[in-house]
Amino acid sequence: MDLLRGYTEGDDDNDGPEEMSRGGGGEGERLESAAATEGEGEGEAEAEAEGSSSPDSSPPRLPAKSSAPRVDDTTLALAAAESARAIHRPLDPAQHAVAFNPTYDQLWAPIHGPAHPFAKDGVAQGMRNHKLGFVEDAAIQPFLFDEQYNTFHKYGYATDPSGLSYVGDLETLTKNQALSVYNMPQQEQKRRRLQMKAPDAEEADPSAAGPEVENPASDEWLLKNRKSPWSGKNEVVQGELTEEQKKYAEEHAEKKAEKERGEGRAGNKAEHSDKSTFHGKEERDYQGRSWIEPPKDAKPKNDHCYIPKRWVHTWSGHTKGVAAIRFFPKHGHLLLSAGMDSKVKIWDVFNSGKCMRTYMGHSKAVRDISFSIDGTKFLSAGYDKNIKYWDTETGKVISTFSTGKVPYVVKLNPDEDKQNILLAGMSDKKIVQWDMNSGTITQEYDQHLGAVNTITFVDNNRRFVTSSDDKSLRVWEFGIPVVIKYISEPHMHSMPSISLHPNSNWLAAQSLDNQILIYSTKERFQLNKKKRFAGHIAAGYACQVNFSPDGRFVISGDGEGKCWFWDWKSCKVFRTLKCHEGVCIGCEWHPLEQSKVATCGWDGMIKYW
Repeated sequence: MDLLRGYTEGDDDNDGPEEMSRGGGGEGERLESAAATEGEGEGEAEAEAEGSSSPDSSPPRLPAKSSAPRVDDTTLALAAAESARAIHRPLDPAQHAVAFNPTYDQLWAPIHGPAHPFAKDGVAQGMRNHKLGFVEDAAIQPFLFDEQYNTFHKYGYATDPSGLSYVGDLETLTKNQALSVYNMPQQEQKRRRLQMKAPDAEEADPSAAGPEVENPASDEWLLKNRKSPWSGKNEVVQGELTEEQKKYAEEHAEKKAEKERGEGRAGNKAEHSDKSTFHGKEERDYQGRSWIEPPKDAKPKNDHCYIPKRWVHTWSGHTKGVAAIRFFPKHGHLLLSAGMDSKVKIWDVFNSGKCMRTYMGHSKAVRDISFSIDGTKFLSAGYDKNIKYWDTETGKVISTFSTGKVPYVVKLNPDEDKQNILLAGMSDKKIVQWDMNSGTITQEYDQHLGAVNTITFVDNNRRFVTSSDDKSLRVWEFGIPVVIKYISEPHMHSMPSISLHPNSNWLAAQSLDNQILIYSTKERFQLNKKKRFAGHIAAGYACQVNFSPDGRFVISGDGEGKCWFWDWKSCKVFRTLKCHEGVCIGCEWHPLEQSKVATCGWDGMIKYW
């Protein structure tokens, strides 16, 4: 310390400003006070060490001085403390902006704060989704829930939903090693099965049972005497019947036998009740001519057809809808109709306008009918899976054909020398060909992938075109079960009706996308994209399409009961007639009357226009 004083005094003797001497003195005083606070022993040791060294060897280092003014950092410290406190404070869910990057813990911290002034439990109305506060959505798999539920009701313990602890009977939990009812070890399951069988063994061996078995209040007695709910029924011994019971049993047996006999008669009736009823005055006139012979004056006046304008006549004899109608070939003086009431009727067109004969041979609805080339015979196909060949005049069934499948369409070969060949499109994707003389199947065409809907002969009857529910057209050589032309496009729909143009060059196909498409009957069988007839609503219904005898008009029914007429050349709608209340399923142009059209519908009516 004496050295420091000497140094400061030496500085005072030097030539220097007075301020420096004063500054040095003040600094020396501060150093002295700092040294005084140290221990006495340490101070004496430092004094000895400093006394031994020369004053010029290492001058003491003075603290640096700054000319900047003193700054009060109280405000800065308070701001830093506030920001540090804000970082650890949870976020307010009501604020829309956050001025700093919150941590993960802040984002997921629970909501704290004073109670909301308008909420009893301190949760604001906007923060609650339940009357008791805020309820979070939680999901648990049904299997896991059932496992814990059954475990709790079986053993008395279950896993807490958090998955961190268990609730319930902890002693049983320790005993079962926290296993659930779904993962008990096989040894444990086997042991419990043996325990369940033990009462049965005790029943077999009474000596092995304990005294508790005889006590009805014990569980052992309940296990031994338990019975199935159905066990008592087998133990009832049948006693003697009373007179009243015997009388009732006899009456029941008689009724059952009578019912069986009635069903047998109904079955035989369905199989063999091919009959027909004539409704006219007489089957032959005074000259001996049959009632099916055409009148002598039935000749076409000219070849030009006209659109009908008004309703002329109605035939109403079917009790259910009419599925199809066919005019008598070439003359049209008779009209054949197939009804859903399982009957086929033939009507007089020229004279009386009444039903002439009813053909009853099917047990279910009739699907399709087809005349032979001279009209003396016709075919009928029904949903009873039978095809019947009728004599038009006498009403007798000549022959019956069946493959066990529903026939959807029947056709005779149009050639005069092949009137004994029958083609039928079946529900099992086949076209079956019969020789009606021998009654045998001579050919099967089975390339379709769906039920066959139509059969149309083209190219002088050497080929025929078929359509199916598989949305395709296939062309066959008659008698050869090989497809020579296959037409299937992505835009095609099912075609439930096809008609041949009078000039035999075109086919009109009713497509279920509410349009009628035209295909050529030449070698390529291609679609005529320039001709398309639309406007009617036929989707979902097998409405039949047809041509006028001169080929100038295309006609078709639709699902709203209308009959549509299109011009063949311009493809424009010529006229529509509201014909039926339900679906207008069929329409036929009279072969001789140039402006007469017959329509049939699901309302059971046949109308003449």
